[in-house]
Amino acid sequence: MSIHHTDTPANPGRRHFLKTTGQLLIGFSIIPSTFTATHAMAADAVTVDEGSINTWLRIDAEGNVTVLTGKTELGQGIKTALMQIAAEELDVSMKRMHIIIADTAQTADERYTAGSASIESSGRAIREAAAEARKVLLEMAAEKLQTQVGGLNVKDGMVTAVATGKSIGYAALLDGKNIQGKVSGKAPQKDPSKYTLVGTSWPREDIAAMATGEPVYVQDMRLPGMLHARIVRPPAYGARLLTLPEEKLKTLPGIVKLVRNGSFVGIVAQEEYQAMKALKLLQQGATWSKPALQPAQPQLFDHILQQNANSEIVRKNESVNPAIEGAATKLEAVYKRPYHMHGSIGPSCAIAEWKDDQLTVWSHTQGAFPLRGTLSDLLGIPEAKIRVMAVPGSGCYGHNGADDVGADAALLAMAVPGKPVRVQWMRDDEHSWEPYGSAMLLRLKGGLDAQGNLLALSTELWSDTHSSRPGGRAGHFIAGRDLEKPFTFSVGRFSGGSYRNSQPLYDTPSQVILNNCKGPLRTSALRSLGAYANIFALESFMDELAHKAGKDPADFRLKYLKDERAKAVIEMVMEKTQWRDRIKKKAAGLGIAFAQYKNDASYCAVVAEVQIDKKAKQYRLIKLTSAIDAGQAINIDGIINQTAGGMIQSASWTMLEEVRYNEGGILTRAWDSYPILRFNAVPHTEVFVINKTGLPPLGAGEAAQGPTAAAIANAIFNATGSRLRELPLKPAKIDWNKV
Repeated sequence: MSIHHTDTPANPGRRHFLKTTGQLLIGFSIIPSTFTATHAMAADAVTVDEGSINTWLRIDAEGNVTVLTGKTELGQGIKTALMQIAAEELDVSMKRMHIIIADTAQTADERYTAGSASIESSGRAIREAAAEARKVLLEMAAEKLQTQVGGLNVKDGMVTAVATGKSIGYAALLDGKNIQGKVSGKAPQKDPSKYTLVGTSWPREDIAAMATGEPVYVQDMRLPGMLHARIVRPPAYGARLLTLPEEKLKTLPGIVKLVRNGSFVGIVAQEEYQAMKALKLLQQGATWSKPALQPAQPQLFDHILQQNANSEIVRKNESVNPAIEGAATKLEAVYKRPYHMHGSIGPSCAIAEWKDDQLTVWSHTQGAFPLRGTLSDLLGIPEAKIRVMAVPGSGCYGHNGADDVGADAALLAMAVPGKPVRVQWMRDDEHSWEPYGSAMLLRLKGGLDAQGNLLALSTELWSDTHSSRPGGRAGHFIAGRDLEKPFTFSVGRFSGGSYRNSQPLYDTPSQVILNNCKGPLRTSALRSLGAYANIFALESFMDELAHKAGKDPADFRLKYLKDERAKAVIEMVMEKTQWRDRIKKKAAGLGIAFAQYKNDASYCAVVAEVQIDKKAKQYRLIKLTSAIDAGQAINIDGIINQTAGGMIQSASWTMLEEVRYNEGGILTRAWDSYPILRFNAVPHTEVFVINKTGLPPLGAGEAAQGPTAAAIANAIFNATGSRLRELPLKPAKIDWNKV
């Protein structure tokens, strides 16, 4: 399986065939030893018509199928899952399947790969296109084989007339032509009861490549004649370059060009080590203005509360406050989330080339088309002259530094025409300059009657934006703000990501008020956005209410849920962890939490188990168990991997991670100052998938983050009697006198 196919046509006839069948798949291929690239641009690219079957899939002369998607592969396995969907509808084996991910010259504009929506959106489009293609092909086969469509069988792209036994393949039916037709959305789709690929755990070839060290990521790319570059970043937000020891570069070999535009500085060199040496030399000698970063971190949450925030009512219910005020038992609690970073294992990287009046950018962006539009604004050249090809990145999710480094590479490539320029961020670049997940503060109130019944819930939350992705405005690039004529950064509208999952599914009167506020650090989309903190707070609060009511926390939740699918994941995780027996026996260290991601995607329940060491005043997370309902499962193993990975990542956020800063800038600039969960601390995970065959698939990639955080907090309370409401949940915050 390859990302892009790069065969060079050997003769004009083959070129014509490839162009007319849409199989000139321009780009670079991952091959065992290296990356190669063609330099053909949009002139040879396919014209994209989102209503056309050929925009989503094509069949070549050998009967192989290429799926095209505007979504990107971030390690979540969508390449395999999307191929499964198409192969299932077409009745073609997976060995014939190939895929091209987001490429502005070839694929549909599907904006960002975000919100666990790839299978729901792109998967639906590909399924409909494949169903439409199958319908067209069967009609063609019926005419060729002189029978009715109902009298045909298909196996691995070979169509057979049942009555006569005569057969013809998809490739022969097309005879070098495109599949003619539009995607109507009305073509009959395969009966889910007859699925043979969808719902199975088809192995991902990219995992084998990762495990064996083959080149997989944009960081691995090496192109002919490629130059290497580094960026001299300011020491802190808002710092402006005063002096730069440019003359010292003359003492270093291999320097191709120093690019300076205002406070944006890049060094282009023949070799990577030469660029790194030049970077260190310039960093040591440069002087900057240094505005103080305010407020100081200890005053962060007070500052958030004191702001004149832009408030909006997300859910209004005038019965809530009177119900809580009149309750026999009233409870109020405040929960806090610090800034979190993506902390991508591989620092951001991009390659760009300005050649023949065209700019090509290879990037691990989550939005190839939005990146193209924003580069157009930055560089002042038409989008038609820019091609962005998505390439997987090492540790890429959410809005990390991928788009920023793409802008860096583009600026430098324009200054060194005719050569690919590779920009590799350093670790301190990644830790200091990526957009973080916003710090949040949440105040929850609730009331119980004399019998312990839940009367109402109220949530008020404070958050910075969770979306400042580049969407055509160059000021959203770091480089755009550092230029001599800087672009303005405007947060724009605060996204619904701030209040994602703040509205409870529980059957009780509730209200939600959002306060949009501006914090001192750069923020944008981090996996699950505001849902992580909102679910942590809500599900911790439900646990607190259950204990106030003297109820089993799991049964307390079940009592106020009407959605049977919500109940099912809770009941399954209770069964698999022997919850009721262990709670009755007062087994310490168990916590449960639940959410339906975005209140319309996957249902997920998590049980956390912690072990207490009172003498050492430490706790250890030993196991996370989850039950998840993602509707129709496309790849069971993929859902399990995404859920287990989500739980482990959330555990790291929850127990360890926080961005620290002072007035001089970011302090957590390396792994020793920003610790993440180590392999020896990773808990055992177990995931149970409820496969709802025949129902629409639901986004699963971000379902586990919030429930995991709350489940860990609830387990700590169960084991110690200490209720921790401020993340990260460090052992020092536990009242060990209660244990």
